[in-house]
Amino acid sequence: MVELYRSGQPVLDLSREYGVATVTIYNWIKRFSPVKVSDNEQITAKEYQAMKKRIAQLEMENGILKKATAIFARKQ
Repeated sequence: MVELYRSGQPVLDLSREYGVATVTIYNWIKRFSPVKVSDNEQITAKEYQAMKKRIAQLEMENGILKKATAIFARKQ
């Protein structure tokens, strides 16, 4: 559906032809359209959100490790 939209077919026509709500098609377009990361690299919005989530997790783990290091450094 996203590829058909990219090839030039209007969302309204796709909605009528396939019986899918226009809102759903717009959500798919947003979700699966590539986001430009650099000059030669693109990722989807879904991949971008996954990367943001992973970065947040790693930052949290890093903070925990810094605190643990400080605690162990004081005990010596």
